[in-house]
Amino acid sequence: MVVIQSQNKSKDIEAIYPLSPMQQGMLFHTLYQPESRIYFEQFRFTLHGELNKIAFEEAWQQVVQRHSSLRTLFVWKNRKQPVQVVRKQVNLPWINRDLRLLSTNEQQSQIDAFLNTDREQSVELDKSPLMRFVLFRLADETYHFVWSFHHILLDGWSWPILFKEIFAFYKSITNNQQLYLAPTRPYRDYINWLQQQDLSSAEGFWRRTLEGFTASTPLVVEQAVGQIAHQQTSYIRHQHLSAEATTTLKSFAQQHHLTVSTLVQAAWALLLSRYSGESDVVFGATVSGRPHNLSGVESIVGLFINTLPVRVKIPETADLLPWLVQLQQENIEREQYSYSSLVDIQGASEIPRNQPLFESIVVFENYPVNATLQALPGNLRIGDRQALGETNYPLTVVAIPGEELVIKINYDRTRFDADTIDRMIGHLLTLLQGIVELRDRSIGELPLLTPAEKDLLLVQWNATQAAQPINDCIHQLFEQHVEKTPESVAVVYENQQLTYRQLNQRANQLAHYLQKLGIKPDAPVGICLERSLEAAVAILGTLKAGGACVPLDPTYPPERLAFMLADTCASVVLTQASLKGIGDWGLGTRDRKIW
Repeated sequence: MVVIQSQNKSKDIEAIYPLSPMQQGMLFHTLYQPESRIYFEQFRFTLHGELNKIAFEEAWQQVVQRHSSLRTLFVWKNRKQPVQVVRKQVNLPWINRDLRLLSTNEQQSQIDAFLNTDREQSVELDKSPLMRFVLFRLADETYHFVWSFHHILLDGWSWPILFKEIFAFYKSITNNQQLYLAPTRPYRDYINWLQQQDLSSAEGFWRRTLEGFTASTPLVVEQAVGQIAHQQTSYIRHQHLSAEATTTLKSFAQQHHLTVSTLVQAAWALLLSRYSGESDVVFGATVSGRPHNLSGVESIVGLFINTLPVRVKIPETADLLPWLVQLQQENIEREQYSYSSLVDIQGASEIPRNQPLFESIVVFENYPVNATLQALPGNLRIGDRQALGETNYPLTVVAIPGEELVIKINYDRTRFDADTIDRMIGHLLTLLQGIVELRDRSIGELPLLTPAEKDLLLVQWNATQAAQPINDCIHQLFEQHVEKTPESVAVVYENQQLTYRQLNQRANQLAHYLQKLGIKPDAPVGICLERSLEAAVAILGTLKAGGACVPLDPTYPPERLAFMLADTCASVVLTQASLKGIGDWGLGTRDRKIW
């Protein structure tokens, strides 16, 4: 039995049906984190021109009446499974506010205050409509429009459909003309289509795809709890590629029959791999979810998008272009099962249900809303379009194509700081450009550092205008400091520490041992150690012996470590017994020391 509040009597009900998988997820997170305002959207823009306010409001009313999904509420209390209920008719909450007597700064303050209050208010999912509107009049022919709604109703692909119809109705009402639009299919037809899909086939696909993946890819660059200084839970940072670089990227994709979306996903996979040190990563990707075999789906307004796991294996020594082609093919295959519930997908994986399958998602916003908003009736034109909203993921990467490709990252400010996100976007754009410029290279040769970071490393950090004599090496400078303050703390790790004297003594012991093993000046010494006091001893001891440090990250794949050792011809490796797999590094008959 469905219990409907008094405002929605049974005679006002048009339909009752289940939720899509994405709607179920959004409902869960909204109810689980009501204070976060996740999935509450604010779509806004500035309207210039001679606007008929009455016709504009009536046009919205006509479109809401035309699409059932916009008249929907959700019922979940006292039920095993939630349902969505479509009302036959709703009245839109609409406010007109005249700010023409205020200064420009005062107008902006009023709008900002409203957006904050509106966000705090959110919407009640069991009361329709789940949307409201405010039209601010800033000048005689300038307006700022805010449309607030819950994402559970519709996705970005629905926006062009809505705005095309809104301004068609607006034109007909203004000119006192009749408008005929072809009937649209209701959203419930998509729900019916979902219920006819082969879930067992999808489960088998996801089980094979995620086999052997047992833990979500770490984001690594999170700030420590003590560094958190912000109360707001999310924020957005963005950068863009130049028009020239964007054109080159599009041409590259077209030439090799790839999509720009695949290139963005490839760059994000590489970034996650470089940050985490893992060659097998998983992140989420949002797909449009509109089935091609459902006729009329292009005219349906509703929530079709779904977020699917993308598993990418990064063979560092493999050629770049064949790898990109493979990713494109995997994307095509994955979208055949885009109807799958993320809950069911995780159930088919080896990741426990109480742990996230992934903590970052990539969204490629290529829906043609801009083209729709450019062809407006009369002298109307739109500018300053923005869509503000939050997801339940710590990192949401949004790529927006155009003359200049824009990359936005919506991030959880309790886990990341702005500087980290800015660097992350810079690295992502650098990888994208590297894909185009180094197309004939191997995957491992793609650059990560931005030009500014390279300049910092090569120019500023290597500057020789130091007070110390230019011929002094690091270990010699260290020994001078030992003589000055031998009992001062030199290095600290967790609850352990070494004084300058202790560190010097241990480094000397290691240096003598390395020399006995035959380490000569400039001879490479592999150092494969976890973060620890021993790592500092190993570096300093190698320098004292005259050797050259070859850092080996223990999280790297064995194949990459073997390649690095072969490339540098290191005859000795300093490592720990706790690091397993040392015998698989391909050292052959070379000496190696587990220390």
